[in-house]
Parts: sequence; C-alpha cells; structure tokens
Amino acid sequence: MDAEITLRVDGTTHRLAVDCRTTLLDALRERLGVTSAKKGCDHGQCGACTVLADGRRVLSCLTLAVARSGSEVTTAAGLAPDGELHPVQRAFLEHDGFQCGYCTPGQICSAVGMLDEAGRGWPSHVSPDLTAHPALTRAEIAERMSGNLCRCAAYAGIVAAIEEAAG
Repeated sequence: MDAEITLRVDGTTHRLAVDCRTTLLDALRERLGVTSAKKGCDHGQCGACTVLADGRRVLSCLTLAVARSGSEVTTAAGLAPDGELHPVQRAFLEHDGFQCGYCTPGQICSAVGMLDEAGRGWPSHVSPDLTAHPALTRAEIAERMSGNLCRCAAYAGIVAAIEEAAG
C-alpha cells in the first residue's frame, strides 16, 4: 500500500508516494537521491544512517518514512548549506575525527543532536546527578555517542572534536 508523504530534506520540500514499509533511509537515498546518510548495518546498530528529524537524532534505517511525513529532516550535508561547514563538521576536520569517512555523516548528525540534548540538560545513562545540568565529560560524550560505531576507531578524534564544538 502506497502513501503520499511530504518531507522537507535539507531545506527542500519533497512530495512522494512510498510503500508504507519504506524506511526513511531508503526514501532519502533511493527516492530522493540524498546520499549523505549511509546504509551501514541496516539494523540500527551502527548509526551510519543517523539524521536529524525535527531536530532530534533518529536512525533512519529503523524509521518508516510515513511516520516522518511532514518532518524537517537534516542530513550532514544539510548542516553545511552553501559550503559553510557547521562547527561540528569543522571540529571533526581539525581533530581528524574520521578516517574512511563512511560513518562520519551519521557521527556528525548524532554529535549535533547530542550537543542539543546536553544543552537542554537531558541526562544520559552516566550522568551522576539526574537533576543537574550534565557536564560534557569524555565519559558523557562517549555514552551519548555510543550508538554510532566507527570501524576505523577514530573515537579519540571524534570525542576531541565534540569537546571543541561544545565549547
């Protein structure tokens, strides 16, 4: 069964008909030609497909496109309109936060999302005090980014980049 949906992706509105079983990742990559989000494990375990949907990070391989109809979807490419890099993207470059680069778009979207979550005072699993504004320690960053795997193990650079972007 097909459904008509509307997605605003990286600032452009798209209307399309999709099978109700189509994932957001497949709609982005196969229907819209937006290839920033990568298909890694396709089971929600690696985070390579992470995008921001209405400002919150989501695993697009586990999200049905119809469930996000009307959403504003931002990929890593959408964080750099007109070639101006987002501060997290600049920090990843400066700290060599990627090696092969396959996981990088998902890592960057997840970092932008987690910085927003931390900025709002949302605790993580390792936050020592659930009522206090969390300090972005290396342990906090590692926990908050634990859903994004890097097969090249560039974690030291990724954490340093996020620390810098956090200010």
